[in-house]
Amino acid sequence: MKVAIVSDSNSGITQSEAKELGIKIVPMPFTIEGEEYFEDINLTQEGFYEKLLGDVQVSTSQPSIGFVMSIWDEILKDVDQIVYIPMSSGLSESCASAMRVAEAEYKGRVFVVDNQRISVTQRQSVMDAIELANKGYSGQEIHDILMKVKMHSDIYIMVDTLKYLRKGGRITPAAAAVGNLLKIKPVLRIFGEKLDKYRMMNRTLENAKRIMIDAARDSIEGFLKDIDGRTDNVHLSVAYTGTDRSIAEAFVEIIKKEFGVSNVVCNPLSLSVSCHIGDGALAIALSKALPEEL
Repeated sequence: MKVAIVSDSNSGITQSEAKELGIKIVPMPFTIEGEEYFEDINLTQEGFYEKLLGDVQVSTSQPSIGFVMSIWDEILKDVDQIVYIPMSSGLSESCASAMRVAEAEYKGRVFVVDNQRISVTQRQSVMDAIELANKGYSGQEIHDILMKVKMHSDIYIMVDTLKYLRKGGRITPAAAAVGNLLKIKPVLRIFGEKLDKYRMMNRTLENAKRIMIDAARDSIEGFLKDIDGRTDNVHLSVAYTGTDRSIAEAFVEIIKKEFGVSNVVCNPLSLSVSCHIGDGALAIALSKALPEEL
């Protein structure tokens, strides 16, 4: 049985990378000053941040279900089944819409994975799905495995400015004003479907790195270890917002030394996340490797 893997650009996988991987990426739409753009189609990372930092009105949207269906229909001409891995249903209605249509019109052919992941950890789900498809697992089996391990991930993010959290209503204008005055750089957490506060009272980049590394170690030696008793089978990744990659690359080297690993993936955070946290953010992401015995 031939199984295709489809995700959306919230995964951070570019259109060119998708071609190399043999998968399809649905571009996420954005509305900027009333005009619609599509990530990595007519909206680049550089173009996005130029507009965001220019203080124009930038908002996220979801792809129309008709557009998603047209992609499925085209792919199904050549394959038997599709595994579709969109961004978490807790952060967008697009996942729920896809699930409803798949159940009603594509039953047995399209399997929508609602595994509450976004950005870097969503990307790891895609890579896991590719691995499983290459091993001959069916669409239903890949769906079930990804749902079983959906909570085996964690993300910690340092936010450089409180401006966008205030815009999104996550903190009050008064709290944002005080925080900006004190130059607060809070650390947030994405676990499951929520973007939550983790450590608000942080004032420097160096301290934020230490907070995130310590939090990541607690997760690895805590709930991730509880899964199988192991700490040596966790994918570590670094992500960032903005167009300056140098701080993220320096963070990669620190993580390699701290955790004694040689491979740490480094990619931009998805633009959908960037809309809510702004430029200059830095993150560490953890994803438990698939069990050897499935």
